Amino acid sequence: MREQSRRSRARAVLVIDRDGVDAKLGGFIELSVRSRVDGSLRARVGYVDGWFVDPDLRGRTWGRQLMRAAEAWTAARGPDELASDAEIDNPASLAAHAALGFRETFRLVHFLKKVRRSQR
Repeated sequence: MREQSRRSRARAVLVIDRDGVDAKLGGFIELSVRSRVDGSLRARVGYVDGWFVDPDLRGRTWGRQLMRAAEAWTAARGPDELASDAEIDNPASLAAHAALGFRETFRLVHFLKKVRRSQR
């Protein structure tokens, strides 16, 4: 993360400022430029690493505004594609991505297993 943050043009976090409401943020979108993204053949692709809008602000275009800002940020850095991901069991996120013009490229299930060290 430190290495990525040193390359300021390759990472950004855009936020929703609640403008004085207890000095809290209302959401964010975290962005990066990646050299490889599943489903794309491009050398550089913008990527949504995180996207969240407070529940009381959802359905009021804030998420859409964050994504539009992410598209502009990406385009200003050269890539012409923006990628994202969502957990397979998060229908609200899947629907939000689809409503904003993202197309699903494929589904993937990750696995993890603990292994024991050999006792030599």
